Amino acid sequence: MQANDRLSTGVPGLDEMLGGGLLPGTLTVAVGATGIGKTQLGLQFIQAGAAAEGRRGIVFDMTSRGDSQSHGEYAERMFGWRPQPAPAVASGERFDDAFFAPDAVHGDYLHVFEQSGRRVSRRDLEFEQWRSWKTELVQKLNATIAFLYGNFVQGVRRVVIDGIEPVAQPSDSIQLELFEYVYHQVLRKDPEWVARDLFREAYRRHAETAARHVYDPARIGCLMLYTSHASMLEQLIDTPLADSDILTNANTILYLGKLRTGDRLGRGLYVAKHRGSACSDAIAPYEITAGGLRVGA
Repeated sequence: MQANDRLSTGVPGLDEMLGGGLLPGTLTVAVGATGIGKTQLGLQFIQAGAAAEGRRGIVFDMTSRGDSQSHGEYAERMFGWRPQPAPAVASGERFDDAFFAPDAVHGDYLHVFEQSGRRVSRRDLEFEQWRSWKTELVQKLNATIAFLYGNFVQGVRRVVIDGIEPVAQPSDSIQLELFEYVYHQVLRKDPEWVARDLFREAYRRHAETAARHVYDPARIGCLMLYTSHASMLEQLIDTPLADSDILTNANTILYLGKLRTGDRLGRGLYVAKHRGSACSDAIAPYEITAGGLRVGA
């Protein structure tokens, strides 16, 4: 696959709306309320990697309320596989060259934060609780880099970021802070520099091996699933993009929301932005089937 090839979403009808699919090396954000189908969309996207790149994608889950997205149950029901959790990684753990072995297990699902049962934002936590979460964020970076980098050197080219909850200000969110690091310092960074961040003072011992396992960050597609307060599609479309730094910087934005038709509510999808490509400006109805989303129902 060349860097300018499209990445199929795995959703029947959606690639056509996107002019052939998503652009690798860019950020796509799917915005919608809980229960609208974002998790299914994310799983369809990573499943499509098995056929397109020979490797299924991975899920990086930042929810603090437990696995409310039920990735495992959905994946098993939709595709007959269950995501394998990433192995536990201690904060200061050191790795050896076995990290690069073809049979090394890095998992395809990482739930990075421990379950707390509550939102994680500056406004929802006391000062000491906020400081504790900030400390945990630093401790989780080692596991995060190992999970992402380990999968990328094995050929994974798709990642779904899930579990980010809406906040009034991006600076209030631990999850958005971690996302910014992951996106700029792992997903879009030269792989040899990512290896330096992972191995730190031991990098020289692994430099030759890391150099043999480089990959092109421009071929990696990132889909973020972003939970909105608004549930109606019309509300989402009317929200100014400038209200969110994530939406402003994303290459592609997909809105998923409820549509009112007479006395019934259905579901509709709208491509709000798709830089560098032609795309449909239609509001497309979709349904959620046993195999996931299907656009144009």
